[in-house]
Amino acid sequence: MKDWWIYQGSGTPAQRLERLGAGLPPWRRFTGTPDPDYRPPHSDTAWEETRQRGLGYVPDDAETDAVNTALYLRRPLLVTGKPGVGKSTLAYSIATDLGLGPVLRWPITSRSTVRDGLYQYDAIGRLHDANLRHLAAEPRNRSVRRAARSRKTGPASSRTASIASYLRLGPLGTALLPQDQPRVLLVDELDKGDVDLPGDLLTIFEEGAFEIPELARAAAHHPQVRIGTQDSPVPHVRVERGEVQCSGFPVIVLTSNGERDFPPPFLRRCIQLRIEPPVRGKLEQIVRQRLGVSPTEEPCRDLIQEFLDRRADGDLATDQLLNAIQLRLSGAWSDPADRAGLLATALQQLTGDHRQ
Repeated sequence: MKDWWIYQGSGTPAQRLERLGAGLPPWRRFTGTPDPDYRPPHSDTAWEETRQRGLGYVPDDAETDAVNTALYLRRPLLVTGKPGVGKSTLAYSIATDLGLGPVLRWPITSRSTVRDGLYQYDAIGRLHDANLRHLAAEPRNRSVRRAARSRKTGPASSRTASIASYLRLGPLGTALLPQDQPRVLLVDELDKGDVDLPGDLLTIFEEGAFEIPELARAAAHHPQVRIGTQDSPVPHVRVERGEVQCSGFPVIVLTSNGERDFPPPFLRRCIQLRIEPPVRGKLEQIVRQRLGVSPTEEPCRDLIQEFLDRRADGDLATDQLLNAIQLRLSGAWSDPADRAGLLATALQQLTGDHRQ
């Protein structure tokens, strides 16, 4: 444990977060004002899932150094490595260690855009509901309809409120809300996205803000509305004049399996970390922490060696070892003749010759 660490450092999470806030670089301070009525969830099922996943992660010193560097500089952490080495789990470990609430996860596909991460607008649902309301409440006569059309302020206000109820912040948009404590955002498998996506994220990462055009266009009539977040569709967070501006940059973990390279301007704004497959000592720590059993006794010792032998011929994920040990602890392979077949199923290589 090093004296400058925040993540995996000494003291309570509150004390470490206070040190983190005091060390925020001036160029990463923004002007957003937290909504006093908004509180991120810390006691629901999502938070418990984050804790359960985060508690099982065992970082080494190099990983902890990189995480703390990203925290102090408030820069995104770009984590690369082979599948199954724990890239995504690192985000849950950060949130758990610092008590930052449920991880906001944005899984990237080839169709993902920046807007998907910022907010969603259900225009089709709004149109459908408007048609239903129109059919259920047909005006009594033409004079009533003319009078409604002549009232400019009222309809504009109601239209904005109606739009707001069909808007919801995405994981990136929720992370950028001004809050007293930063949220952890996991942008998972960024390399699967469109080639322009990293470049499109640069402006967001630099400015810590974005605009919701549907609300900005109507801001003159209705400057303040409440909309839902990634945590909940209930409209409980305030947005003023269609703009979301963070106060301190969130903790962003970007993962990549190395399927393609990223442009230098994007890499320059990230702290880079490559996670290597765990060696035997780290595997033993993971087994002890995740399963609560001694890794130096049977059947764990034998299965760890089997895992390492098979991984030399093709990639294996750490959770495959945990699955194999859990199977054995649950009573599988009671007949020695079953061992080879069950091991081949539980420890099937992700690359290399799968027939071994």
